Amino acid sequence: MSHTTLQVQMDQGVCTLTLNRPEVRNAMSMTMVQELLSALTEAESNPQARVVVLRGAGGHFCAGGDIGDMAQARMKLAQQQAALSAGQAVNERNPIEAVNAAFGRLCLAFSRSSLPIVTVLEGTVMGGGFGLACVSDVTLARDNVSFRLPETSLGIVPAQIAPFLVERLGYAEAKRLSVTGAKVDAQEALTIRLVHEVHADEASLADALQRTLSRILACGPKAITETKLLLARARHTSAEYLIDDAAAVFARAVLSEEGQEGTSAFMQKRQPNWVPPAA
Repeated sequence: MSHTTLQVQMDQGVCTLTLNRPEVRNAMSMTMVQELLSALTEAESNPQARVVVLRGAGGHFCAGGDIGDMAQARMKLAQQQAALSAGQAVNERNPIEAVNAAFGRLCLAFSRSSLPIVTVLEGTVMGGGFGLACVSDVTLARDNVSFRLPETSLGIVPAQIAPFLVERLGYAEAKRLSVTGAKVDAQEALTIRLVHEVHADEASLADALQRTLSRILACGPKAITETKLLLARARHTSAEYLIDDAAAVFARAVLSEEGQEGTSAFMQKRQPNWVPPAA
């Protein structure tokens, strides 16, 4: 599939999605939202894909939503209101709601992906980009990263980011950032665990990414999927209610082809067959 706002690359099981609108710091248009969703679906359906990497072109990750799309949504809303005033029926959703909801669906899709999601952050991180950083399994950053949560300072609400911010940082930290219209630098992001690692230059960031990918690719792909599903359930379910289900998941894994291969490889002191050969 061709893309106008993304660069998509598949290499040895790693699907890299690069936000590619550097002239606007990769502001997230509705076209980009749809292309990200399509690219994720393609990766999840590709048996060769083992992990998804998200990053931005031109030294920034994402400067939030595209103001052009919001301007168009305002114009459509004005047209709807004019039609209503003229006594005409309007069956379409409020266009501003529709644009905002699209960012929420994007973050939800990545948060629920069966594939590991690794985000590489540089420069500006706002809006939907902030949400994608929150839902990633591993988040790596340059020391020039700047998270912005300016909605309340603009008199609006971080509507779609809010649940993912609470999930990532906890209720108290999410409240602090939201009510202060926060700007978070790399060191604070690391301190509050908004990111997992911070690196001082491109070379060390690239090394960290390769190290992270190697660790992920050393794990059984089906085991990762089942583990992500179990962890998602564990967020909202007391431990006593998961004991039997977790035991069943474990037994299936042990008896599976992947589980037997992993156990045999360990006993034979060799790499399991899902680990890519060393370059």
